[in-house]
Amino acid sequence: MENFRREEIGADKIVNRKRCVSMKLERNPPPDRGCLVGIIFFILGLGTLLPWNFFMTASQYFERRLNGTEVHNGTGRVQKEYLFNSWMTLLSQLPLLLFTLLNSMLYQWISERVRIAGSLVLILLLFIFTAALVKVQMGEDRFFSVTMATIWFINSFGAVLQGSCFGLVGKLPPKYNSIFMSGQGLAGTFAALAMLLAIASEADFESAALGYFITPCVGTLVTLLSYLMLPRLEFARFFLNGISSEETETRDELLQDNSKMNGHANGSLTAASKTEAELDCRSDATTQAALPQQAVQAKASVLEVFKKIWVMAFCVTFVFSVTLSVFPAVTVDVRTTFPGKWELYFASVCCFLTFNIGDWLGRTATSMFRWPRKESRLFPALVVSRVAFVPLLMLCNVQPRHYLPAFFTHDAAFIIIMILFSLSSGYLVCLSMSYGPQMVDPKDAETAGALMTFFLALGLSIGASLSFLLRALV
Repeated sequence: MENFRREEIGADKIVNRKRCVSMKLERNPPPDRGCLVGIIFFILGLGTLLPWNFFMTASQYFERRLNGTEVHNGTGRVQKEYLFNSWMTLLSQLPLLLFTLLNSMLYQWISERVRIAGSLVLILLLFIFTAALVKVQMGEDRFFSVTMATIWFINSFGAVLQGSCFGLVGKLPPKYNSIFMSGQGLAGTFAALAMLLAIASEADFESAALGYFITPCVGTLVTLLSYLMLPRLEFARFFLNGISSEETETRDELLQDNSKMNGHANGSLTAASKTEAELDCRSDATTQAALPQQAVQAKASVLEVFKKIWVMAFCVTFVFSVTLSVFPAVTVDVRTTFPGKWELYFASVCCFLTFNIGDWLGRTATSMFRWPRKESRLFPALVVSRVAFVPLLMLCNVQPRHYLPAFFTHDAAFIIIMILFSLSSGYLVCLSMSYGPQMVDPKDAETAGALMTFFLALGLSIGASLSFLLRALV
């Protein structure tokens, strides 16, 4: 008797659950007035990659502060090499790998609001500390250690921020994911333009560096305020607090049930039934907890999902391994063959600005056309072919060099290689990240997205590790 009553209660809960979902599905989403939600997610995308791009683009500032140390090598005194760009790349990407894994556990214990807002506040404080450090005189070894520690912590919080934002934007329609990634693509351009303005200001070294590092402080503060504004927008509330992934799984079933019910005179919900469903929607968490496990379709295991997306996981790992192995550790040391004032702007324009604009254009191109298809064998072949950029960039006018000849010495050759290098990177990365979740059932899309993010971080870390070897071989 007691079992029968439990089954009856469970059946009532399922019926009420279906009514709740049905009412949500029948509601049309409110308009995104002024595209404010789109603008906010563009700013969030920009804010997630500000730490990495501002430290990377400021390599000239850091190298200038680290150029004063000399050491004995047995034959005399030589300038100490800190390999700043390689260490900066490695200590930026290792936290991304570690904290991407950590974030998959944090979301169960720490709310999304605390993770995003808390990370932005801590990143803002670290940027303020970096700006203040411009005016602090200290030894090169100590400055190097403090800077590396700052890079580690600021990118750790950035990894939590990025993973949380990817989960947040995944609740919205797909076009907002493209908007978010476009913001990420422009973060590097924003940093490169800030560096160009600092150089063009012709201020003294310290003032220019201080103005440069104040810029990400303002950018991070704007990102934080934009995120706090998100819950106030009706369009955002509809999706962020609306239909869950479990509810969307019953969409087809509900539509079939509704079509059958509409064929009968007594099939529509009565006023009492609607009231009951509305009350049940308000206690959505309680209802979900009461649902029997068999009412929710089981998700595939991580291994099963990986077997379906391993090709795309390999592709995103390989693309970033190639990209980070030479950019910026090798490319930032390419020198112009035209002496004069152009030397001050060469790295900012031809290395950072060219790469980031090309990367952004490559990502944006995927919204207009997608070739090759995800099933095509040509896609991984194109990804692997990018390894040709490694020797091409190493044979440019990288200085100082010890082993390889400089074959592409003209500025135009380096710019053309960088354009093709950046366009292919942005295009293939964006395709890989979007194809991955499409290769599994909708119920497993979230798991696929998390796996793809992990392999993205893995590719960045592998590339950063390879940069030490490749720079030493030049």
